[in-house]
Amino acid sequence: MVTVGTGTPVIDASVHIFFTSNRDMRGFLREPFASRGIPDAEMDWYGAPGGEYAAGTRGPSSRGPGRGYPGSDPEFVGEQLFVERGVDIAVLHPMTRGILPDRHLTTAVLAAHNEMMVTRWLESNRFAARYRGTIRVNPEDIPGALREIRRYAGHPGIVQVGIPLQSRELYGKPQFWPLWEAAAEAGLPVAAHIETGESIAFPPTPSGHTRTYEQYLGFMSLNYVYHLMNMIAEGVFERMPELRFVWADGGADLLTPFTWRMDTFGRPHLEQTPWAPRMPSDYLPGHVYFVQGSLDGPGETEFASEWLGFTGKEDMVMFGSSYPHWHCGDATALPSALTTEQREKVLWRNASRLYGIDIPAAAATT
Repeated sequence: MVTVGTGTPVIDASVHIFFTSNRDMRGFLREPFASRGIPDAEMDWYGAPGGEYAAGTRGPSSRGPGRGYPGSDPEFVGEQLFVERGVDIAVLHPMTRGILPDRHLTTAVLAAHNEMMVTRWLESNRFAARYRGTIRVNPEDIPGALREIRRYAGHPGIVQVGIPLQSRELYGKPQFWPLWEAAAEAGLPVAAHIETGESIAFPPTPSGHTRTYEQYLGFMSLNYVYHLMNMIAEGVFERMPELRFVWADGGADLLTPFTWRMDTFGRPHLEQTPWAPRMPSDYLPGHVYFVQGSLDGPGETEFASEWLGFTGKEDMVMFGSSYPHWHCGDATALPSALTTEQREKVLWRNASRLYGIDIPAAAATT
């Protein structure tokens, strides 16, 4: 195991991977879907002003006529993550095409991404043993989602089920319960991640579309809180004690104030939710995790350690770089005020426990 730069192991819980091109994706699709019109991976209303990707993330596959996406070459990504950045294990999250009007087409696109990730990233490159995978499923097609879970649940490289943060219904509602039950039965956490491509998703805020990318980036993570509050109120974690949910694109810095509000307003009204009889905050430990990137938290401040301890976040937060995007984070950039124990939890212990990733004792004590 490599421990370059941090002195401790590093599990990167959020590495975004892509097909090299739309043509590449169609090679994994079956008819009648291979011939259908499909949005491009970068079809999004809000583009980062300085460009979508971090400098230096375009690998050999992007040169010449093909111009593949960053995050599409397992060998090049492995060199950047494991050799240059000191990462030990990378959890891959395929970036797909949002919520398409045809739910069956969405399911087919996700299945193609899963097949690509497993065959290209988890099984057939020199870094395969250090990659872990997220299988993407479509919550608007429960039979199709269950089929994908059954297909890959036994694969040793698969560690979680992935869904889009963008949803036209809150994830606590009963129509989603068969999907959460299947994931829990398979022993796989469910990770919600902001999806590329808006397609037919709702606006990013309850009041409509923001004007700029900066507003979008600042407010989008609020949707995690709406889903989480609904899941608690609907009794999802009471009903499924083995279910674990990962909010995989930030938002932990919003948890504490919203948890205080949930408890404040929930305490006098627990009789309205007899199926969820505990205080809302009691459902967080062991059920709820956040991937924290470079844009989250108070940053380099003297109270960063205290902040991480509020609401038990130090046991919920996992480091994620969001490679290869422009805000790609570095494990060496955690606030200096964090304790050694907090730093280890964020960099690898929480992810190791959640995903069942073994870190050799020699590396863990370096």
